[in-house]
Amino acid sequence: MDWKSLGSALFFPIQMVYFLLKAAVCLFFPSRLRDMSGDVVLITGGGRGIGRHLAREFAKQGAKKLILWGRTEKCLKETCEEIKLMGTECHYFLCDVGNREEVYQQAKVVRERVGDVTILVNNAAVVHGKSLMDSDDDALLKSQHINTLGQFWTTKAFLPRMLELQNGHVVCINSVLSQSSIPGAIDYCTSKASSFAFMESLTLGLLDCPGVGTTTVLPFHTNTEMFQGMRVRFPNLFPPLKPETVARRTVEAVQKNTALLYLPWTMHALVILKSFMPQQALEEIHKFSGSYTCMNTFKGRT
Repeated sequence: MDWKSLGSALFFPIQMVYFLLKAAVCLFFPSRLRDMSGDVVLITGGGRGIGRHLAREFAKQGAKKLILWGRTEKCLKETCEEIKLMGTECHYFLCDVGNREEVYQQAKVVRERVGDVTILVNNAAVVHGKSLMDSDDDALLKSQHINTLGQFWTTKAFLPRMLELQNGHVVCINSVLSQSSIPGAIDYCTSKASSFAFMESLTLGLLDCPGVGTTTVLPFHTNTEMFQGMRVRFPNLFPPLKPETVARRTVEAVQKNTALLYLPWTMHALVILKSFMPQQALEEIHKFSGSYTCMNTFKGRT
């Protein structure tokens, strides 16, 4: 080992301690928030659910322009009109993010009509809520195309310009189910796990790209139509999140340039438990908490 490598090895633990202390200090003395007055924000799945609340929250925080993408014009139009009443310029476009050609075409239209997107929020998702053997093949493909591949197409469409401007942020509304899967939602859990890997790789790939950051949000069960009917065993102990809470914390994470956000913070325990507990113990936790059967009453919507 040469002297340079030896020096790096000795300095490494000091770096780790420094970053841990820095993170601890930031808990008590938050960093300066991002000024969004010049940001153009595009939200996929922006017409309803968490997407609608994200639009409201970005508008509250002073975003310059909002762009909503989705597949249902009625929802998009309603949300767009609401945002305009808040005093923020807003546009909507019909776009299925699972369709690559459609994404690229609509991205071109957005640049021409609205301008450069500086914050991309990949929020669009579907869940079919069935076991593997009960799932239709086309439904399984739909989940992967929208929940996972859609992020490839949207990010490829807008990231290059962010890199040129040295100003941009890519956000993924993921799920704790990407870290701890449940029965009855195999399409959703698989697609979200892939989505998490995508964001993790993207985040590391942007380390040397000044001005461009990422945020991955992993919320617990959120009270929206998409997971309508899902039931946990102890709702008072593990209450579903409110979509407005997820939206508020997401925008705050973007303003702070936070790379990873678990909601609530106790969800960190899932990662810790899975790292050392035997499979049988994890299975009993699923049964005790009710996550083993929570999809039995699932109704949902896609």
